[in-house]
Amino acid sequence: MGDKARLLREADEAFTELRRAVEDLTDEEMRQVWLGSWGVREILIHISGWHEAMTPALGRMAGGAAPYPAGTYDDVDAWNARFVLRKTGVKTDDVLAELDASHTNFVGAARSVPDQHFESGGGARELFEGTGPGHYREHAAQIREWRRAAHDRLGAAITDAGTARI
Repeated sequence: MGDKARLLREADEAFTELRRAVEDLTDEEMRQVWLGSWGVREILIHISGWHEAMTPALGRMAGGAAPYPAGTYDDVDAWNARFVLRKTGVKTDDVLAELDASHTNFVGAARSVPDQHFESGGGARELFEGTGPGHYREHAAQIREWRRAAHDRLGAAITDAGTARI
């Protein structure tokens, strides 16, 4: 299996891990702030934002052009804030639907990029890994850890409450 095929497979697998990490969260839990000023909802919006920004970049690469002008995305924090601000009033169900659609579009755009761009040192490889599988794994791990810590806190509170009644 070539590098491109492996990376595309990894993207789908890592995306599935991300979706499992948010599975069964309520709207209230998705909106709970725990990562700076973000909750799960904002993390997912941010991932979709990068998909939406990098999908046309992959298309330009497929056509033999640079993905975007140099310096465009140098201020990553400002772009992250912009992505989240743009989706302030969007319903959580719509955030999830947009995440799924943006992943599909992003991976579809990557399929159109010639294979050699995904080889070690190829221009699409770093862009794709950073926006796709690597990004998904980073945030899936954070969300799983947050859920584990929340579960542990809840268990401790129940234990404390039970002990207090004895």
